[in-house]
Amino acid sequence: MTTEVNSGQVRGPVQVAFASSIDPVIPMEVSITRMAVTNEKDLEKERTMGRKHIIPYGLYRVHGYVSAKLAERTGFSEDDLALLWRSLINMFEHDRSAARGEMSTRKLVVFKHDHPMGNAPAHVLFDSVQVKRVEGKEDTPARHYSDYQVNIASESLPSGVTVEEHL
Repeated sequence: MTTEVNSGQVRGPVQVAFASSIDPVIPMEVSITRMAVTNEKDLEKERTMGRKHIIPYGLYRVHGYVSAKLAERTGFSEDDLALLWRSLINMFEHDRSAARGEMSTRKLVVFKHDHPMGNAPAHVLFDSVQVKRVEGKEDTPARHYSDYQVNIASESLPSGVTVEEHL
């Protein structure tokens, strides 16, 4: 961690990667108008036109990791883990804005291992989650979560790994 004082390396039990879109997203430019008057002397003339870029719809996938060994060392508990899951599910519910008006978490897939060092590599588990366009909708732009199908090959998970789906 970069600070004025050398604080060493800071590592916690939770790591989150960058999200990426399932399909390419195409930003759209829209015109906006501000009709609110902010100054009495401009009562008759203050109207503002502007532009805003939006993404009409995008489905993003993100991978995260929880290290049981680092959790042991830091005191991260099962209650903390339950709070993390709850936070991920509800993270957009109380943070609305024009830019994120309808963002929401649609599915949380959690792989649990019997062994604290893991029973399978993360990439094997992530590969078991397939997100595809619904048949017949592949040629039109996605506009809703129902345009996608999310499948988890839970029957082919490695021994010692279970899966939980939230939402």
